[in-house]
Amino acid sequence: MFKKNISHLQNDMFSFFDTLPKATQKEIRQSPEYHFYHLIFSKINEALFSDLYSDEKSRPNAPINCMVASLILKERKQWSYEQLFENIKFNLLTKIALGLNQIGEMPFCPASIFNFQNRLNDHFVATGEDVLENVFDELTDEQLKKLKLKTNIQRCDSTLAASNIRNYSRLQLMVEMIIRIYRVLSEKDQKSFKDQFAPYIKDSSGQYIYKLKGGDLPHELEKVGQMYHWIYQKLYSQYANVLVFQTFKRVYTEHFTVIKDKITVKTSDELNSSCLQSPDDLDATYRNKNGRQSKGQTIHASETAHPDNQLNLITDVAVSPNNEDDSQILQQRLEKMKQKTPELDELHQDGGYGSQTNDETCEQLGIQVIQTAVRGTQSVVQIEIDQVSDDSYQVHCPLQTAESSQTRTRYKADFDLSVCQQCPHRTACPTIAMKNNRVLYFSHADFLNKKRQSAIRKIPKERRHLRNNVESTMREFTCKMPQKKLRVRGAFKTAVFAYSVAISVNFGRIYRYYMANPHELKRLFSNFWFFLVKILKERFSFFNYQKQIYKTHTKQPYLRFSAVYCDCN
Repeated sequence: MFKKNISHLQNDMFSFFDTLPKATQKEIRQSPEYHFYHLIFSKINEALFSDLYSDEKSRPNAPINCMVASLILKERKQWSYEQLFENIKFNLLTKIALGLNQIGEMPFCPASIFNFQNRLNDHFVATGEDVLENVFDELTDEQLKKLKLKTNIQRCDSTLAASNIRNYSRLQLMVEMIIRIYRVLSEKDQKSFKDQFAPYIKDSSGQYIYKLKGGDLPHELEKVGQMYHWIYQKLYSQYANVLVFQTFKRVYTEHFTVIKDKITVKTSDELNSSCLQSPDDLDATYRNKNGRQSKGQTIHASETAHPDNQLNLITDVAVSPNNEDDSQILQQRLEKMKQKTPELDELHQDGGYGSQTNDETCEQLGIQVIQTAVRGTQSVVQIEIDQVSDDSYQVHCPLQTAESSQTRTRYKADFDLSVCQQCPHRTACPTIAMKNNRVLYFSHADFLNKKRQSAIRKIPKERRHLRNNVESTMREFTCKMPQKKLRVRGAFKTAVFAYSVAISVNFGRIYRYYMANPHELKRLFSNFWFFLVKILKERFSFFNYQKQIYKTHTKQPYLRFSAVYCDCN
């Protein structure tokens, strides 16, 4: 049963904070944890999580704001779960951050926070809604409004987030799956099929590969293929609901082809980057980006970048397979970015995000793209296209300007041949030489492409380098990945990491801003009366409820009151 945690809104008369020396209390009020409570913990909307719990009367949930805030603190401090619980138990500042009043108070047990994340994952699978993303969006929206930040100019970037998995070779991955399949078989089946599995279960998959010679690999792949085919025919139907067998089927279909009951090993060229990389992370994909090989996910983020802002906040975060191009990721986020910040009209990005589809989407959403680099080889002759009306364009080259005319499927611009003959770059010119002139054929998509590439030259110089600082923002994510690897596996847990870090980064920037501008601290506590009214409302709602019951049931009002009181508590 869903129940809000409001106990933190009213301190106990004898809380541990009140027993501390005044000097210590003053230091605590300046600490990040104290401000974390007011800026993050107190702002978490627990109602977003109500669908995760039953509507029927049952045991109430553990405090949701405590669990969400703990996940954020865990990533902020780079704690393990063991360190998280140790700090909740013994660290006074952590207790302050989580709104705890008593020294021995523990808001939840280890099993609760793991079950909570499982609920979030199940809800995401069933509905496609990531509730933590909603928490991030609500917190950020309030922060942007409170700080009066301008959101019309933003910048974006992405970073690889490698999964914490072992690097398997193709054959080793197949042998590892055979070993894991044997482990989940019933004791009876293990005895019955021990001879078939015997060559693979004597050692680990790594030791099995170590004993092989280089020339044995093709033969071993065929041998393993026969074993896979036998397992699929003999055991799969019986164990189809077991996760290991579902993973086995994926490997079986990705690496082998069966034609007329004859199994064939696929060549390396037939495999793709979406093939299973490890049985411990079913979502990880492979990518080689700028010479860096990675197996895992991609984290994409955008943030405000207006020069007038005294600080900038992350406004959007997304986790995608790392074999998706940056342009594909942006395509999926553009409409959401516009919904979150409707004022967005200028987006700074690097060359990897440019695409025809994104150009068309940005035109529809009224977003001007500022691209700091060009993907591919840059043309020697700079051709620019300006739109005069819906079906009329002007095309500019370094020496002349030509008006466009419409053909059946596109547009064309006719250039004066006599001028072109004097151009030193005529041999590298993208126009086509005709008998009486030179012609450039183009479409509206070409106009959008040229507009994106030339946009950076048309804005003030002080705005041409706004994208650079987003590199530091992505560093905020990668610095929390030891040896450039996440501590978690799977797309969902990567998303939990990404949203927790994004909330933490925004909080850190706001906290430093308040510390550097003490006069702004009054905004932090401007909701004092709101909290007071909320406390009184929660405390007196119970007594109003009893009064209503008393009026309805005039007989034995005391017994009615006592029964309801016991039921509610």
